[in-house]
Amino acid sequence: MMRYVPHMLLALVLAAGLGLSGCATAPNDPTGQNQTQYNPQTGRVEGAQYTENELAAAISTHLGVSAESAASVIERMFRKQGSPVGYITGQEASGAVGVGLRYGKGTLWMKDGRSSEIYWQGPSIGFDFGADGAKAFVLVYNLNDPDDIYRRFPGVNGSAFLLAGMAVNYQRAEGITLAPIRTGVGARLGANVGYLSYSRKRKILPF
Repeated sequence: MMRYVPHMLLALVLAAGLGLSGCATAPNDPTGQNQTQYNPQTGRVEGAQYTENELAAAISTHLGVSAESAASVIERMFRKQGSPVGYITGQEASGAVGVGLRYGKGTLWMKDGRSSEIYWQGPSIGFDFGADGAKAFVLVYNLNDPDDIYRRFPGVNGSAFLLAGMAVNYQRAEGITLAPIRTGVGARLGANVGYLSYSRKRKILPF
Protein backbone atom coordinates (compact mmCIF):
# COMPACT_ATOMS: atom_id res chain seq x y z
CA MET A 1 0.00 0.00 0.00
CA MET A 2 2.81 2.42 0.90
CA ARG A 3 4.37 2.16 -2.56
CA TYR A 4 1.28 3.87 -4.03
CA VAL A 5 1.45 6.83 -1.64
CA PRO A 6 3.94 8.88 -3.74
CA HIS A 7 1.70 8.51 -6.78
CA MET A 8 -1.39 9.55 -4.82
CA LEU A 9 0.45 12.58 -3.41
CA LEU A 10 1.64 13.53 -6.88
CA ALA A 11 -1.93 13.26 -8.14
CA LEU A 12 -3.17 15.60 -5.44
CA VAL A 13 -0.38 18.12 -6.08
CA LEU A 14 -0.95 18.15 -9.84
CA ALA A 15 -4.72 18.40 -9.57
CA ALA A 16 -4.57 21.12 -6.93
CA GLY A 17 -2.02 23.12 -8.89
CA LEU A 18 -4.10 22.95 -12.04
CA GLY A 19 -7.22 24.02 -10.19
CA LEU A 20 -5.50 27.04 -8.65
CA SER A 21 -4.03 28.22 -11.92
CA GLY A 22 -7.42 28.32 -13.65
CA CYS A 23 -8.02 27.90 -17.34
CA ALA A 24 -6.55 30.29 -19.88
CA THR A 25 -9.28 30.13 -22.46
CA ALA A 26 -11.30 32.90 -24.03
CA PRO A 27 -15.07 33.21 -23.50
CA ASN A 28 -15.55 32.85 -27.27
CA ASP A 29 -14.16 30.52 -29.91
CA PRO A 30 -10.54 31.74 -30.43
CA THR A 31 -10.93 31.43 -34.19
CA GLY A 32 -13.93 33.76 -34.13
CA GLN A 33 -15.44 31.72 -36.95
CA ASN A 34 -18.50 29.99 -35.52
CA GLN A 35 -20.76 28.67 -38.26
CA THR A 36 -24.05 26.96 -37.41
CA GLN A 37 -25.46 24.42 -39.84
CA TYR A 38 -28.80 23.00 -38.76
CA ASN A 39 -30.20 19.90 -40.45
CA PRO A 40 -34.03 19.95 -40.13
CA GLN A 41 -34.25 16.27 -41.13
CA THR A 42 -32.10 15.05 -38.24
CA GLY A 43 -32.83 17.91 -35.85
CA ARG A 44 -29.10 18.30 -35.26
CA VAL A 45 -26.41 20.87 -35.93
CA GLU A 46 -23.78 19.20 -38.07
CA GLY A 47 -21.39 19.38 -40.98
CA ALA A 48 -19.28 22.41 -40.00
CA GLN A 49 -15.50 21.92 -40.06
CA TYR A 50 -12.50 24.11 -39.38
CA THR A 51 -10.07 25.18 -42.11
CA GLU A 52 -6.28 24.89 -41.99
CA ASN A 53 -5.85 28.66 -41.70
CA GLU A 54 -8.30 28.94 -38.79
CA LEU A 55 -6.59 26.19 -36.81
CA ALA A 56 -3.06 27.36 -37.57
CA ALA A 57 -3.97 30.80 -36.21
CA ALA A 58 -5.64 29.30 -33.12
CA ILE A 59 -2.66 27.03 -32.38
CA SER A 60 -0.19 29.88 -32.86
CA THR A 61 -2.13 32.09 -30.47
CA HIS A 62 -2.86 29.49 -27.78
CA LEU A 63 0.47 27.65 -27.73
CA GLY A 64 2.62 30.69 -28.45
CA VAL A 65 4.39 29.20 -31.48
CA SER A 66 5.11 30.83 -34.82
CA ALA A 67 2.46 30.84 -37.52
CA GLU A 68 4.82 28.85 -39.77
CA SER A 69 5.31 26.11 -37.15
CA ALA A 70 1.58 25.87 -36.48
CA ALA A 71 0.85 25.70 -40.21
CA SER A 72 3.33 22.85 -40.74
CA VAL A 73 1.69 20.74 -38.02
CA ILE A 74 -1.84 21.45 -39.26
CA GLU A 75 -0.85 20.62 -42.84
CA ARG A 76 0.35 17.19 -41.76
CA MET A 77 -2.73 16.62 -39.60
CA PHE A 78 -5.06 17.48 -42.49
CA ARG A 79 -3.21 15.04 -44.76
CA LYS A 80 -3.56 12.24 -42.21
CA GLN A 81 -6.94 12.92 -40.60
CA GLY A 82 -8.78 15.52 -42.66
CA SER A 83 -10.65 18.46 -41.17
CA PRO A 84 -11.66 18.38 -37.48
CA VAL A 85 -15.12 19.38 -36.28
CA GLY A 86 -13.83 20.87 -33.05
CA TYR A 87 -10.88 21.43 -30.77
CA ILE A 88 -9.99 21.86 -27.11
CA THR A 89 -7.92 24.69 -25.65
CA GLY A 90 -6.69 24.33 -22.11
CA GLN A 91 -3.80 23.64 -19.81
CA GLU A 92 -2.51 20.59 -18.03
CA ALA A 93 -0.06 19.35 -15.44
CA SER A 94 1.71 16.03 -15.61
CA GLY A 95 4.51 14.08 -14.05
CA ALA A 96 5.89 10.59 -13.76
CA VAL A 97 7.46 8.62 -10.94
CA GLY A 98 7.37 5.18 -12.53
CA VAL A 99 3.64 5.63 -13.06
CA GLY A 100 2.84 8.95 -14.70
CA LEU A 101 -0.19 11.13 -14.06
CA ARG A 102 -1.75 13.81 -16.25
CA TYR A 103 -4.52 16.30 -15.46
CA GLY A 104 -6.06 18.92 -17.70
CA LYS A 105 -8.79 21.53 -17.85
CA GLY A 106 -10.12 23.39 -20.86
CA THR A 107 -12.94 24.24 -23.23
CA LEU A 108 -14.29 22.19 -26.12
CA TRP A 109 -15.07 24.40 -29.13
CA MET A 110 -17.26 23.00 -31.90
CA LYS A 111 -17.29 24.61 -35.33
CA ASP A 112 -21.08 24.87 -35.22
CA GLY A 113 -20.86 27.22 -32.23
CA ARG A 114 -21.38 24.85 -29.31
CA SER A 115 -18.87 24.85 -26.46
CA SER A 116 -18.49 23.14 -23.09
CA GLU A 117 -16.05 22.92 -20.20
CA ILE A 118 -14.02 19.74 -20.07
CA TYR A 119 -11.53 18.02 -17.75
CA TRP A 120 -9.17 15.15 -18.45
CA GLN A 121 -7.05 12.87 -16.32
CA GLY A 122 -5.25 9.57 -16.63
CA PRO A 123 -2.21 7.43 -15.85
CA SER A 124 0.70 6.56 -18.11
CA ILE A 125 3.62 4.19 -17.72
CA GLY A 126 7.02 4.83 -19.25
CA PHE A 127 10.17 6.90 -19.23
CA ASP A 128 8.74 10.31 -18.44
CA PHE A 129 10.33 11.89 -15.37
CA GLY A 130 9.66 15.03 -13.40
CA ALA A 131 6.56 17.17 -13.59
CA ASP A 132 5.46 19.86 -15.98
CA GLY A 133 2.68 22.28 -16.64
CA ALA A 134 1.78 23.47 -20.11
CA LYS A 135 -0.97 24.58 -22.43
CA ALA A 136 -2.67 21.94 -24.54
CA PHE A 137 -4.48 22.08 -27.88
CA VAL A 138 -6.52 19.04 -28.92
CA LEU A 139 -8.01 18.50 -32.39
CA VAL A 140 -11.35 16.63 -32.36
CA TYR A 141 -12.53 14.41 -35.23
CA ASN A 142 -15.83 12.62 -35.94
CA LEU A 143 -17.66 14.06 -32.93
CA ASN A 144 -21.30 14.87 -33.73
CA ASP A 145 -22.57 15.20 -30.16
CA PRO A 146 -20.27 16.98 -27.65
CA ASP A 147 -21.58 14.69 -24.90
CA ASP A 148 -19.89 11.74 -26.62
CA ILE A 149 -16.45 13.07 -25.73
CA TYR A 150 -16.95 12.32 -22.02
CA ARG A 151 -15.36 8.87 -21.99
CA ARG A 152 -12.01 7.12 -21.78
CA PHE A 153 -9.72 7.50 -24.81
CA PRO A 154 -6.83 5.00 -25.09
CA GLY A 155 -3.64 6.20 -26.75
CA VAL A 156 -2.88 4.81 -30.21
CA ASN A 157 0.43 2.94 -30.11
CA GLY A 158 3.07 4.31 -32.46
CA SER A 159 1.07 7.43 -33.32
CA ALA A 160 3.30 10.03 -31.62
CA PHE A 161 5.52 12.34 -33.64
CA LEU A 162 7.50 15.55 -33.20
CA LEU A 163 7.30 18.40 -35.70
CA ALA A 164 8.35 22.04 -35.47
CA GLY A 165 8.91 21.76 -31.72
CA MET A 166 5.46 20.31 -31.06
CA ALA A 167 4.54 16.80 -29.94
CA VAL A 168 1.42 15.16 -31.36
CA ASN A 169 -0.23 11.82 -30.62
CA TYR A 170 -3.60 10.20 -31.25
CA GLN A 171 -6.30 8.89 -28.91
CA ARG A 172 -9.26 6.96 -30.24
CA ALA A 173 -12.56 5.51 -28.95
CA GLU A 174 -15.89 4.60 -30.58
CA GLY A 175 -14.87 6.14 -33.90
CA ILE A 176 -13.89 9.48 -32.32
CA THR A 177 -10.27 10.58 -32.70
CA LEU A 178 -8.49 13.15 -30.53
CA ALA A 179 -5.09 14.60 -31.42
CA PRO A 180 -3.43 16.44 -28.49
CA ILE A 181 -0.74 18.94 -29.52
CA ARG A 182 1.77 20.08 -26.91
CA THR A 183 4.80 22.33 -26.92
CA GLY A 184 7.57 23.43 -24.55
CA VAL A 185 7.73 21.43 -21.32
CA GLY A 186 4.55 19.66 -22.39
CA ALA A 187 6.15 18.21 -25.53
CA ARG A 188 7.42 14.96 -24.06
CA LEU A 189 7.60 11.80 -26.12
CA GLY A 190 8.37 9.30 -23.37
CA ALA A 191 7.67 5.64 -23.98
CA ASN A 192 4.32 5.84 -22.22
CA VAL A 193 1.14 3.90 -22.75
CA GLY A 194 -2.16 4.59 -21.11
CA TYR A 195 -5.33 6.56 -21.58
CA LEU A 196 -6.98 9.86 -20.79
CA SER A 197 -10.48 10.03 -19.37
CA TYR A 198 -12.47 13.14 -20.33
CA SER A 199 -15.17 14.31 -17.93
CA ARG A 200 -17.54 17.18 -17.13
CA LYS A 201 -16.11 17.61 -13.62
CA ARG A 202 -12.62 17.48 -12.16
CA LYS A 203 -11.52 14.13 -10.73
CA ILE A 204 -8.63 13.82 -8.31
CA LEU A 205 -7.81 10.14 -8.81
CA PRO A 206 -7.23 9.20 -12.46
CA PHE A 207 -7.81 5.48 -12.03
